[in-house]
Amino acid sequence: MEKQSTIRFVKQTDLEELITLCEEHALYEKAVFSKEGKKENLQKHLFSQTPTLYCLVVELNSKLIGYATYMKQFSTWDANFYVYMDCLFLNENSRGLGLGEKMMDTIKNESIKLGCDLIQWQTPTFNTGAIKFYNRIGAYSKDKERFFLDL
Repeated sequence: MEKQSTIRFVKQTDLEELITLCEEHALYEKAVFSKEGKKENLQKHLFSQTPTLYCLVVELNSKLIGYATYMKQFSTWDANFYVYMDCLFLNENSRGLGLGEKMMDTIKNESIKLGCDLIQWQTPTFNTGAIKFYNRIGAYSKDKERFFLDL
């Protein structure tokens, strides 16, 4: 499978499949998901003149099997920009084939193009497979709680 797959930037024609992958990702992380408004919002943030979100997809036999999204952010403490990876997801049949590492390598290269030398992200503590993967590629974690405030 790995040799036949392609990692590329998302296209507007991929949005329906991307949203389906987002829903699978939410279910995997035991989160609630609604498709309402997603296509319009993703369209706006991914394909504007100055995108606020970047998305890579993994395609196999004309079907999307994974995605990663990221954005450039600023750290006050470091007084520098970094890339925040919001999502990295491969469907269940695509895990363990080296695709996650290829996605991370692509994000590293794109981060350098954006002038960043640090990538940050989060994963649920129950996602032990992802944690092992991230540790294996040289990432490290910091203990913090993530808070949400609905407005």
